[in-house]
Amino acid sequence: MDPKDIVAEIEDVIRTAPDLYVSWGAPEHLEWIGRAKAILSRQEVGMKMEAGVHASMCMDNSVTNRAREKMFILLQSAKHSLRLELVGPMSLAVNKGMVFDYFDRLRQIIEEAERDLLFVDPYLDADFVSRYLGFVRPGVQVRLLAREKLRTLVPAATAMARQHNMSIEVREGSGFHDRFVFLDGVRGVQSGASFKDGGAKTPTVLLELSDALPSIRKIYDDLWAVSHLAV
Repeated sequence: MDPKDIVAEIEDVIRTAPDLYVSWGAPEHLEWIGRAKAILSRQEVGMKMEAGVHASMCMDNSVTNRAREKMFILLQSAKHSLRLELVGPMSLAVNKGMVFDYFDRLRQIIEEAERDLLFVDPYLDADFVSRYLGFVRPGVQVRLLAREKLRTLVPAATAMARQHNMSIEVREGSGFHDRFVFLDGVRGVQSGASFKDGGAKTPTVLLELSDALPSIRKIYDDLWAVSHLAV
């Protein structure tokens, strides 16, 4: 099976997923579990064992059961791993003045998210909201960890969320300087410049994280957890 076809099938399984947080028991729930298990079990994907473990528990409707979420994470991980093989990392070197190249690559990255986007940048502001958050897919939760420009960031994010029925949360953090965007808990991209003005003032990069992703993501997940809601 061609890797592009596998990616397309995984994307369709993700797109047609039932609500993970309601009671399961209907035939369509069983069908979805079967599709997810089948595609993850293919040799090209290599997640047969993990898929089998979680698929067997997906019909358990107890509130402590996380098997459905874990199946979803496996699907996302498989999709992004295969895409990396097909097209390579979503990295980009940006010279000064290449503002459209930076914008266009970041737009593509944002559109990839299926469930969650975490932006880490002390200088996120209202311009960032109007420039980029319109590309977020419906249903994706947006989290913004910022610090310096909250006076303009918070009202802009609030207005965007109200008008477009989006979930946007802004938290004020401290003790960080680097800029990252994390997608669905399985991908991460580092920006050398602030997201709001990448390419405008200095050369910069958008660099896809690989081996260091789990440890870097944990650092900022932990920082998000202890940061305060910005008002």
